[in-house]
Amino acid sequence: MAQPDYKSIALDGLWRNNPATVQVLGLCPLLAVSGTVVNALGLGLATLVVLVASNGAVSLLRHRITDTVRLPAFVMIIAALVSAIEMLMQAFTFELYQILGIFIPLIVTNCTVLGRADGFASRQPLLPSLLDGLMMGCGFLLVLVLLGGLREWLGQGTLFANMELLFGPTAAGWRLQLIDDYQGFLLAVLPPGAFLGLGFLIAAKNITDARLSGRRQQAPDTSPRPSRRVRTTGKIG
Repeated sequence: MAQPDYKSIALDGLWRNNPATVQVLGLCPLLAVSGTVVNALGLGLATLVVLVASNGAVSLLRHRITDTVRLPAFVMIIAALVSAIEMLMQAFTFELYQILGIFIPLIVTNCTVLGRADGFASRQPLLPSLLDGLMMGCGFLLVLVLLGGLREWLGQGTLFANMELLFGPTAAGWRLQLIDDYQGFLLAVLPPGAFLGLGFLIAAKNITDARLSGRRQQAPDTSPRPSRRVRTTGKIG
């Protein structure tokens, strides 16, 4: 298989084939833990690390894994990486690990991770596979943080609350109180609010894509026209 263009890989992961807004994969953890920015950021970073590491490992082992055991081998690789992430979070961000709960182990079953390992990394060299994992992870992380920020703002009137759970005591002052004496919007923090928020993000992306496509169609063609060869016959006096 021909090696993909690096720019195309980056655009696919961040926008054109974003795992959350286009492929619509990994919605269970995305909707469950996106109540605040810190929760979304914690899960998004964990998923990003697993995506990059699993893509790299699968790419390196792609010629040694037979088709008969391909998927079980990929699951074992992903499970080992998730276990390592779990232990690191237990050691350094234990309170955040307790808040995220079962959704950290469930990264093993995230269709985005397994799908990129089987659909891309198992067929590509190391560098494109690492970049694909990085861009897909960043795209997933971006949607998580946007959704978490939207729900935290509407639900609590704050942004970046409890960031010390992820970055330590130095991040305790990062909290922004956007609305004073805010009573909260209950729907935003409940599961239906997560579905509505993601729906708005997907709609915004689709509208943006439609407008960009319309502008490209309306743009005048400024490409140089090919010159015509004129054939002359006879003699010039």
